[in-house]
Amino acid sequence: MPLPLPDVPRKLLHTRSVRVDAYARDDGQWDLDAELVDVKGYDFPRENGTIHKMGDPVHHMHLRVTVDNDFTITAAQAAYDAAPFDENCFCIASAYQDLVGLNLLRRFRDAVKGRFGRVAGCTHLTELSYLLPTVAVQCMAGRKREERARGGEQSDKKPFELDGCHALRVDGPVAAKHYPRWYAAPQGKARQE
Repeated sequence: MPLPLPDVPRKLLHTRSVRVDAYARDDGQWDLDAELVDVKGYDFPRENGTIHKMGDPVHHMHLRVTVDNDFTITAAQAAYDAAPFDENCFCIASAYQDLVGLNLLRRFRDAVKGRFGRVAGCTHLTELSYLLPTVAVQCMAGRKREERARGGEQSDKKPFELDGCHALRVDGPVAAKHYPRWYAAPQGKARQE
């Protein structure tokens, strides 16, 4: 269900588009290709005397990480197509190779903030990296389901997605239906079938 139409007239000022594509590689690893594009809904003067045209990207950047089956980053690279301060922004791209070694599921966002916070990184690339853990989980979800179905994953290990969000809480109806072994009835309530 979309948002309702606004009841007050308004003018578009800014659009941020974010896309992350996940790929299974032939070597058994996974690539996550992330892209961020910012455009303005109006023309504005740039400091070099030119006019930045409405709809032309103010920010357009890319981040690729390669991850192994344990969600550890084995390679990383960043690139810019557009940034407001050109080479002053572009020069930080190589720093994002320092994502290598981080694990997407082990305090990743905290580690990124520690390594690339404030002047040590690019605000936009850092924000873009924050999307990677949930995308990685989504791209590997099918493989994890297949492993569980084949008995390849330890049967006494709670599935990693449980308690990862409101819908997948162990005391909720989704766990009761799809993960009965791990379901835990809320205190004071009987199990719902």
